[in-house]
Amino acid sequence: MSDRFEKGMSVLKITNKETIEGIFEELEDIAPDLGRFVVEFPYSEIYTRDGLDLKTRELITVAALTAMGNASKQLEHHINAALNVGNSPKEIVEAIMQMSAYAGFPAAINGITSAKKVFKEKKLLPVK
Repeated sequence: MSDRFEKGMSVLKITNKETIEGIFEELEDIAPDLGRFVVEFPYSEIYTRDGLDLKTRELITVAALTAMGNASKQLEHHINAALNVGNSPKEIVEAIMQMSAYAGFPAAINGITSAKKVFKEKKLLPVK
């Protein structure tokens, strides 16, 4: 294992400890290197940079994935990660709602739907 991979995995163990193996299982029989790339670039090189903490980085990621509007599975993983690093359900909802002004209501509604799915699984509904 490379140092970059180990560095990235240490971040994933904090943010996505419940779903780490799923990342590799989904790609194992078709593109195993893609899983390694995900660990070695964003999680090793971006998430560990100085200037922002993991809580802020995950909230920004939730907003970006909401705005993209085409990554619901990844959005759910990052909503879960945002919770794991200390964001409250209310903060996550507010970040997603903010995207209605910049990405449109369909993207925000889809983002809220993803959040509701994660919050329901974690018994965090209703959000207060």
